[in-house]
Amino acid sequence: MTLDQLVALDAIVATGTFRAAADRLNKAQSAVSHQIRKLEDELGFALLSRDAYRPSMTSEGEVFYRETVRVLEQVRGLKAVAAGLRSEQEPMISVAITATMALDPILTLLGSINRDYPGTNIHVASEMMGGPLARLMEGSADLIFAGLQDVPVDEVETLPFGSITIRPVASADFPAAQNPGLHSRREMQGYTQVIVSGTGGKGFDQSRDVISGGQHWSVSDFEAKKSIIKSGLGWGGIPEHMMQDELASGALVPLTVDGFPPRHTEIFAIRRRDQPMGKVMTAIWASIEAHANTEHGASVHVTGT
Repeated sequence: MTLDQLVALDAIVATGTFRAAADRLNKAQSAVSHQIRKLEDELGFALLSRDAYRPSMTSEGEVFYRETVRVLEQVRGLKAVAAGLRSEQEPMISVAITATMALDPILTLLGSINRDYPGTNIHVASEMMGGPLARLMEGSADLIFAGLQDVPVDEVETLPFGSITIRPVASADFPAAQNPGLHSRREMQGYTQVIVSGTGGKGFDQSRDVISGGQHWSVSDFEAKKSIIKSGLGWGGIPEHMMQDELASGALVPLTVDGFPPRHTEIFAIRRRDQPMGKVMTAIWASIEAHANTEHGASVHVTGT
């Protein structure tokens, strides 16, 4: 039994076919098939049923594959440790953060790292919607803080970091705010909805809770969105941490909109598995893991969304 055989099995299960697995591993399909045949011969039972176009796991294969995943996770961890041990201090760490969350918890963590590794520059970018994920997958961000929507979970490592809430609101004198009851989607089509444009680009558009059929104003950030909504020109969702004073004073009023409930999202620290961590990134990840362990069993609230 070899590591290459286990990697081949994992690729087949992840992609669904021998051909797709071969493409993923940059190998010939015959080579991948040969590796699985040799593994099955050594084990003494079939891992995959080949009766249909797409191979399916046998009952024995399902049990074996669960253990395979654990082994591959351990191997990836060992590779990351080895890479960190032989690496030099990185000149730059790039972090992309969803613009809906508060910065304080992240800045506290990064500030501590900056004191320990003054030779490393840290670049922090605030991104909208699918922007953080786009930056991670294109390789321009080493670490992101975002929700798990559309994240290819088999290609990344994640650690929980907090939770956020977006709530639909309008100014106190906005027509819809005069009625505290449920507002239908048809009614809300008659009002201008203010939305924030994503920065993810093609393939990473994560716009949600947009009422179709009505007028929309698009802005580049949440501060602009809040200003427009406060002025009475429209309505929309705003992270709670950005409007605490306005909610307390009554300048902004929560709306109950059909199909647009307050959206609660769990936030995770996310990094790519295929990118080795240097000394500084290893220290950052360890700090996030310690944060997650400290908060284990309790709700971690990073207000906003």
